[in-house]
Amino acid sequence: MRIAIVNDVRAASEALRRIVVGLPGHEVAWIAADGVEAVALAKRDRPDLILMDLLMPHLDGAQATRQIMASAPCAILIVTATVSGNISLVYEAMGHGALDAVDTPALGPDGGLAGGSALARKIELLAKLLGPAVETRRPSLVPPATTGAAPRLLAIGASTGGPKAVADLLRLLPPDDTLATVVVQHVDVAFASGLARWLGERTGHAVDVVEPGRRPVAGTVLLAGTNDHLVLTAAGALDYRPEPRDVFFRPSVDVFFESLADHWPAIGTAVLLTGMGRDGARGMLRLRSRGWHTIAQDEASSVVWSMPKAAIDIGAASAVLPVERMPRSILDHLR
Repeated sequence: MRIAIVNDVRAASEALRRIVVGLPGHEVAWIAADGVEAVALAKRDRPDLILMDLLMPHLDGAQATRQIMASAPCAILIVTATVSGNISLVYEAMGHGALDAVDTPALGPDGGLAGGSALARKIELLAKLLGPAVETRRPSLVPPATTGAAPRLLAIGASTGGPKAVADLLRLLPPDDTLATVVVQHVDVAFASGLARWLGERTGHAVDVVEPGRRPVAGTVLLAGTNDHLVLTAAGALDYRPEPRDVFFRPSVDVFFESLADHWPAIGTAVLLTGMGRDGARGMLRLRSRGWHTIAQDEASSVVWSMPKAAIDIGAASAVLPVERMPRSILDHLR
């Protein structure tokens, strides 16, 4: 991949450059000293991946991410001195389209790099995620699941730009003590608890990270919270599974949606929001074949339209809507 570096600290830029050139198959596209320069360079020479700092003069990393995703969209990884110390700005950047975040490696006086392995792992994972799309086969139609004594369920899947889209959707949904909501957002386990708090603060809903064994309960919003896949078991409880190990999106929306198709005893609503890749399309098609109401986000309101488009292309979406029109569709179907 051609990787760009955006950082106003020369030592940090050098540390990032050394890591990139040391990884097989990757090269440095360009280096920018602040967000304004990064936006201009991205328009002229769009890289495969940008390593974006947060705290910079003139234009911070969150706003630079927003402008780049609007004018020259590409994969963006937040690389900042302390992710935990800038968590609100991290989620703002993710809401604008950043894929993930990691602490900046430190270049020591002896020339050694501390924390370089974590960044290298993120880059290699993103290289796999950004690889060629894998076509999926349409599953054969099966009869809808038998309706049982289960709450009405809203299942939401999201990736790039998802935090903001999820927040916008939840904020527009009125409190409903008959609706259980489960969210699968591509996010590292290190950010899950913070994301749950962030969503709660912005939506007025109580959002909790899923603990193994917990069941979807009416009036609750649950968020997948590990790097393993969230699944609904045959016993009706939520759990985490490492398999399938060859699925790089973790937690995978497809894996969760497919477990709902197999085990949820009622007909619900599934929503697939903005995101890069194809995750969620195959699982949504299975849910639609079992009678679920399925909604894909439209292109105009998506930060990256790849995931919703993949679902639309294979006939998995029964409706294509901007986020602001989804609550009415969800509530109408539930009634």
